[in-house]
Parts: sequence; C-alpha cells; structure tokens
Amino acid sequence: MELPLAFIGWFFTLASAAALVAGAALIFMLVRAGELHRRTLSYSLVNDLMLGAVWVLGFFGGIGVIRLQPWGRYLLELFCWALIVLLVLSAASRLYSRSRPDPGAPPVNWLGEITGVTLILIPALALCAATIVTLRGEAAMKAFSG
Repeated sequence: MELPLAFIGWFFTLASAAALVAGAALIFMLVRAGELHRRTLSYSLVNDLMLGAVWVLGFFGGIGVIRLQPWGRYLLELFCWALIVLLVLSAASRLYSRSRPDPGAPPVNWLGEITGVTLILIPALALCAATIVTLRGEAAMKAFSG
C-alpha cells in the first residue's frame, strides 16, 4: 500500500516535532524537579541525545519529503528503519522486564501486556513499512527526480 507523499511528509514532520517538544519539556521538568531527578537525567544523557537525533532525522526527512528534495527520501527512510528497530527493541525490553516481577508483586497479566504492546507496535510498524514502500516506489522516484 502506497501513501501520498504529502501525507508522509507532513505526518512525520509534525510527529517528530511533537516528540522533540515533548522530550524537551520532559527534560526541562526533570531539571527543575530536584537533585535526584537531575542525577537520573545525567545517567541517561547519551541515550536521550541519541533519541533526539533520531527524531531530528525524522523531522528533517519529513521536511525534505514535503519539499520533494532527494535527500529527504533517504533521511525519512533511514528514520523509519531506525524507528522500526527502536520499537521492536522497546517492546522486547518491556516484555522481558515484566517477565521478572518483583517478589510479592501480583502475577503478570500477559494477555494485557501483549495486547498493549501489539496495539502500539503493529500500527507503527505498518506505517513505517508503508512509508518505506512508498518512498521506494516508482511514483516517488519520479516525483523526487524533478
């Protein structure tokens, strides 16, 4: 299934901008929250910067697709591949962490856990896959070539 290039460009530009703003707001709140939160933030600084770089990639890739710049196609496809990897790793990490509950904790509701992961993972993977297919399609190649 191919998606309209305008939709792809605007969706990824706006979603990436929203993620960057939300991330910046969370970091700002952690900085103002107190010493313990600042220390936690300092431990995850490299991870946060790398995640921010991925979202910047999506933002500029989306802008490039909106403007039909050839580099936008490549940036957005790279962003989609990175997002696919991050989503799968995040889902696996979440399920693994739930498989080792704290002593005395109630039993894990695996149906709820797997359903929750699936409700987020499947649509996001489908959108990324459709975006990659669209960006590699013949119509996109013509549009980006001028």
